[in-house]
Amino acid sequence: MLAFAAAVMPEHWMIEASEFLGFDPFPFSPLTFYLARNLSLLYGFVGALLLFISRDLIRYRELIRMLAIGTIVFAILQLIVDAQASMPIWWSLGESLSTLMGGALFYWLYSKVLWPIE
Repeated sequence: MLAFAAAVMPEHWMIEASEFLGFDPFPFSPLTFYLARNLSLLYGFVGALLLFISRDLIRYRELIRMLAIGTIVFAILQLIVDAQASMPIWWSLGESLSTLMGGALFYWLYSKVLWPIE
C-alpha cells in the first residue's frame, strides 16, 4: 500500500533515489516518470487486492493458492527481466530472491491452513 505514495513522489526524489543507489543518471523523460509511477500504482493495487482477499480466506482460497504460485513464477521472470535490463547483480538477486521467498512463504502459509471440506 505504501507504493501509492511513490506514485505521487516528486520527480526530484526519484532522481535522487536513483543516484543514491548508484545507477546511471535517471532519464528526465515523461516516459520514464510514467513507467515509474504506473509501476507504483500497480504495486499499490496489488497490496489493496491482497488486503481485500485477506478478509475472506475461505472464499478466496483457490485465488490465494494461485497468487502464491504466481508470485514464485513472477520471481523467476523478474530475474530474467533484470538480466535483460543489465541491472546490477545485487539488485537482481535482492528483488527476485525476496519475491521468491515471499511467494514461498505465501504458499507455505496456504498449505498450513486447515481448510474446511466442502
